[in-house]
Amino acid sequence: MISVKDAESLILNLIEPLRELEEIELGHALGRILAREVHSNVDFPYWHNAAMDGYTLRIADLQKYPTLAIAPWEIPAGSSQPVLLGTGECMRIFTGGMLPQGADTVVMQEDVEVRGDRLKLNIIPKSGEYVRQKGEFYQAGTTLLPSGIKLNPPEIGILAATQNYRVQVYRQPRVSIISTGNELVTFNKLPNSLQSGQIIDSNQYVLSGLITQAGALPIPLGIVGDRPEDLEKIIQTALANSDLVISTGGVSVGDYDYVQQVLINLGAELHIQSCSIKPGKPLTVATFDRNHHRQIYFGLPGNPASTMVGFHRFINGAIAKLSGANSQYWYPQYTKAIALADLHAQGRRETYLWGYLRWHGQSYHFQPVDNYSSGNLISWAGINGLAILKVNQTYVPKGEIVEAMIL
Repeated sequence: MISVKDAESLILNLIEPLRELEEIELGHALGRILAREVHSNVDFPYWHNAAMDGYTLRIADLQKYPTLAIAPWEIPAGSSQPVLLGTGECMRIFTGGMLPQGADTVVMQEDVEVRGDRLKLNIIPKSGEYVRQKGEFYQAGTTLLPSGIKLNPPEIGILAATQNYRVQVYRQPRVSIISTGNELVTFNKLPNSLQSGQIIDSNQYVLSGLITQAGALPIPLGIVGDRPEDLEKIIQTALANSDLVISTGGVSVGDYDYVQQVLINLGAELHIQSCSIKPGKPLTVATFDRNHHRQIYFGLPGNPASTMVGFHRFINGAIAKLSGANSQYWYPQYTKAIALADLHAQGRRETYLWGYLRWHGQSYHFQPVDNYSSGNLISWAGINGLAILKVNQTYVPKGEIVEAMIL
């Protein structure tokens, strides 16, 4: 049985990033991975402009004139009228307004007195104060954004502000989802009530959402019963249509758990058959190498908590690497948190306890749920963190620090 850390390293080493590119409009770029570093041919800011409402002036004039003449111009944001600041003059300017030629400093309106057509300063400003210098934030021709980053709203805003309206991104991975088990049914095919022994397949919906959040394209293939020949057909369909496959159920050691044997029959190489993690011990990881292209297969346990813990701990990072993202996106984010209740584990495996991370002034607090059954999907509502108890760690008392994974 492989450790969690070794499983993470092995999985990431198996992943070969996609290199197919797409050029898309900026409005469709949210969550995509930038494939080429981006430059701009404009400075940012585009020109010297005021960072405050006030008066703009030439700092050298303050050594010659006790007050300054207020020029009969105002410079609002967006004004493009060329203006020249005369010697001994100042001009009214507003935040974002372009500095007139000859001006180099802005004084806030709270720090001056207007006396007719003269301006008296109540402070001695520094040269360049409250001025956003042309090219201060970005200089034309230099690297604006590196390749391999995820395009979130700030990055999209940067690209828009620097007139990059089309970008090259990596193709999104296609991820097939298979649910296994005779007990599963889909809710849209049910009669008025569940039959005895039936379970609605929620994993298709959970995984579709998680895959979408990870920046990939989910391909739900539905439910397959516990027949090896049926499982073999659906896995072949998945491999023909996707870069990565996730199945849930059928990976333990029961009489109806056929996934690993079917994978071997199809020519897969098994790399992981179980992992020292709770929940989620029956983890299967396999690869298919076909036509110089590697496809990776994840077999997760069918219980909802096991599915979600396995995805967050291993598959999310695998999709990030497959997507062409930089290594900063491959690993979970961790923090330290104060436990708001006693936390318990058996200690034989690395244990993940789900709950709620909240920031309280100077530190995170972790509030665990009341029931840690791996089949308890209801307990995951609103969850945003996993407390981690390491192997041989059986207890974290209330008020002590615990490591937590941020979801």
